[in-house]
Amino acid sequence: MIETMGSLTASPWIYALVAVSVLLDVFLPVLPSGVLVISGAAAAAAAGGQPARVPDVAVLLAVAATASVLGDMAAYRLALRAGPRLDRVIARSRRLTRAHERLGKALARGGGLLVVLARFAPAGRSVVSLGAGKTRRKVAEFLPWSVLAGISWASYSVALGYFGTQWLGTAWLGTAVSTAALFAAGSLAAVLLRRPAPAPAATA
Repeated sequence: MIETMGSLTASPWIYALVAVSVLLDVFLPVLPSGVLVISGAAAAAAAGGQPARVPDVAVLLAVAATASVLGDMAAYRLALRAGPRLDRVIARSRRLTRAHERLGKALARGGGLLVVLARFAPAGRSVVSLGAGKTRRKVAEFLPWSVLAGISWASYSVALGYFGTQWLGTAWLGTAVSTAALFAAGSLAAVLLRRPAPAPAATA
């Protein structure tokens, strides 16, 4: 299985796998999109720049970031058109209701960094993208932050896999340690997202 995974991540198929996984994990957060990005970058680092079968780091980053934005926009459009049906689904979950209410307030006052932070948190991308559509945020308000979030997440994941493997010397160890670092960043993002927003300052 390890040999199969290694040959897969060291072939052009890694681009397609990354694109599909990143595109769909906004709807299915269990997909291992981050692990695939890290594995591809680790394979590139382990090969020392050999041509042909090794994924190019720049292409891998571009594919992951682009697929992230396209997935965000697909979820945004779906929520925008779903209307009352999505409202009924969200109303069944107190957690989702609070998250969507907070998102609407944050985006309304220019808190778009929430979109970037949520990209690293487990299922945070789903809540943010669907919430932006549900609260009918304008594309001009959501898209730039989605692009920044996709580039930030893809850059972090690629850098972890590539430089982690260069530092540790082997692709499997670099992938394992880098994946742990990615999950640690996701846990930290989830903690920050759960923190209550600061209360507005009282005026005289």
